[in-house]
Amino acid sequence: MGPVFIGLILGLIGWFFVRCVLFGFYTVQQDEIAVKTRFGRAVRLGKQTTLDAPIAEHLNEKERERYIYPQLQIIRPGGPYLKMPWEQIHKVNTSVQTINMAFDPDTPSANQNGTVLDAVTKDELNIGLRGQIRYRVSEQNLYAYLFGVSRPISHIAGYFVSLLRDKIAGFEAKNQPGLIAEGNFDSEIVDDVSINDLRKNMHVLNEQMELDCLSSAARYGVVLDASLITEIDPPPEVDSALAAINTAHNHVSSEISLARAEADQKIVQSKRAVEIETLNAQAEIEPLRALAEQLSDLKKNAPNALELYERNIRLQLYRRAGTAIIEKEDA
Repeated sequence: MGPVFIGLILGLIGWFFVRCVLFGFYTVQQDEIAVKTRFGRAVRLGKQTTLDAPIAEHLNEKERERYIYPQLQIIRPGGPYLKMPWEQIHKVNTSVQTINMAFDPDTPSANQNGTVLDAVTKDELNIGLRGQIRYRVSEQNLYAYLFGVSRPISHIAGYFVSLLRDKIAGFEAKNQPGLIAEGNFDSEIVDDVSINDLRKNMHVLNEQMELDCLSSAARYGVVLDASLITEIDPPPEVDSALAAINTAHNHVSSEISLARAEADQKIVQSKRAVEIETLNAQAEIEPLRALAEQLSDLKKNAPNALELYERNIRLQLYRRAGTAIIEKEDA
């Protein structure tokens, strides 16, 4: 056995020791999960796919044919774990992340340096949107996040912005089910301004965006945890006119509210007055009813006593009267 062969054996042993002992152990942090690839192929859970997971419920028929990804074996937080030289570990942060909805990962300078997102309303107003998107990686579709989509955050941001702009372009409070429009009177001037509808129903717009983005987990492996639109800015050229319209609208709403409150107060007072008069009338009727019952019983039991009662009542009236006029009978 020559020295070259011995050196080769020692080199292989040293390489194996460095790769498998020094660099072959790894850990997974508490806010992470990991998947393993062997010779570049991710370790799968048999033949299971995303269509077997609950996230597939939000896909339509065409999307179910397109977005089919295998389910992967997940390595949970802990360790140390051992990996072979032909294996590779891909770690993913599972905590909820927050980004500005105007942020473009591919072009950070876009949308006013990622601060304001432009959109066009149904009445062709160029408005500015401010808000945030909260997202997290879907454990049920790690394949799409790691291997299926080259830039998943860019995809999910573009997907969200596309849906939001489409929703804003056709947003109408009158035709949207479940919307709560402020004010209970018709005002064509106010209703025709779409930005007022958007501002008044901003919470409903956020809820609709969350519902429309439920399929993002099955598409890109990213769950949109919540979307929060916090501010809608009108274009500068119509800002003053819009403020005047809203001021007039608020003034009319205030006057109507005061008139309704005053009318309600008068109605309540009238009801109370009717109740008081009704009680007074009942209080006066009850003694008369009791007297009528007593006289009826007296007539049944002692008919002659009724004439005596009438005579006594007449004498009491004569005593109280200052003057009595008696009709004289004809001879």
